[in-house]
Amino acid sequence: MISCRLMQVSPTEGKGEILPPTIQKIMKGYNKYLRPFFDNGPVSVGMSMDIASIDTISEINMDYTATIFLRQRWTDDRLCFDGNKSLSLDGRLVEMLWVPDTFIVDSKKSFLHDITVENRLIRIYPNGTVLYAIRITTTVTCSMDLTKYPMDKQTCTLQLESWGYNINDVMFYWTRGNDSVKGLDMIQLAQYTVEDHYTSVSEAVYETGHYPKLVFHFELKRNILYFILETYVPSSLLVVLSWVSFWISQSSVPARICIGVTTVLTMTTLMMGARTSLPNANCFIKAIDVYLGICFTFIFGALLEYAVAHFCTFNRAGVKKLTKETDEEAEEEINGVLSAIANSCKADKIRKVNSEKLGKMPLSRREEESKHRRCRSPTRVMKGFCYIFDCFHVKDPYHIDNYARISFPLLFIIINVFYWVYYLCF
Repeated sequence: MISCRLMQVSPTEGKGEILPPTIQKIMKGYNKYLRPFFDNGPVSVGMSMDIASIDTISEINMDYTATIFLRQRWTDDRLCFDGNKSLSLDGRLVEMLWVPDTFIVDSKKSFLHDITVENRLIRIYPNGTVLYAIRITTTVTCSMDLTKYPMDKQTCTLQLESWGYNINDVMFYWTRGNDSVKGLDMIQLAQYTVEDHYTSVSEAVYETGHYPKLVFHFELKRNILYFILETYVPSSLLVVLSWVSFWISQSSVPARICIGVTTVLTMTTLMMGARTSLPNANCFIKAIDVYLGICFTFIFGALLEYAVAHFCTFNRAGVKKLTKETDEEAEEEINGVLSAIANSCKADKIRKVNSEKLGKMPLSRREEESKHRRCRSPTRVMKGFCYIFDCFHVKDPYHIDNYARISFPLLFIIINVFYWVYYLCF
């Protein structure tokens, strides 16, 4: 029993064999449930981070997953000891010390790495400064504006706050300002390029009070080359393929219909594939959706162009069967209407002369001009309608393809210029 009694050594007694007597004495009276400077103002906690990796950035879930090394420094006067060297302790001894209750605000899920042991570091300096470092992987929410996708830029944040201590108890600060976060410049992302990153200090206001808050901002620019090769080039080539039908004879109905229907179905499949990696939200009208919609409109317009051209060609034979007598009768009817209008105008003039001869009061010059205009207005209106109908009349249906060969490519180029200038420069 005596031997067993001697073998049961308390943790503090075991540490007494390693730690100096001063540290052993301090640890015996140390209370981890009370923060440093409990009665002498807030304790200042400095933060710094190393971004080890950014694993995934999801547009569907609007979040990103990152592995970070989070380092926290504060001064605890209860841990001062004599000497000129720091003391590195086992990470499992963190349970015996007071540590800040820091948490990641927008984290969906996080975990502390524990292979082969929990990835924690505790280092105590003679003046009572404590360095506490941990390695964690976290999935953080990132609100994204996808209206310019895939030519968009996203600004994501990593926010650190104190859970229970307000600004009267704990103050957070970045140890080296914008240089407090490192490693982001060395990260190679698949679809993004890190353009800028900076830090800021603020306060979080809740119903329970004001809490310290540190924010790390980083801007990501999407690489568009992948989308150009995957979506923009194929959709543009499909539009060009639909124009091939303009050079095929209108009598080759199966060939032109086959090209039109095939390009429409292929474009529909391409549009569905481009949306698989995007959130199904109606609030986002993305730039890629606009471009695919433009391409689909041109492809469908090429199919409609052949329908119009074929209809005009089919009805051309019926137009040729009209006899010259029908044309003459139509001209006689128009001439009869025009002559009737002219006769009415002449009759008005004769009545005016007779009224002057009978001694009636003559009309003023303004009234005469208005009456002449009323006489000429029906003639002008009918001539205008005839001119409008003549403009829309297709004399040769084969000219429709000639017009389409020029108008479709020219209009597509103009729209592309406006599209790329708007989304790249504004």
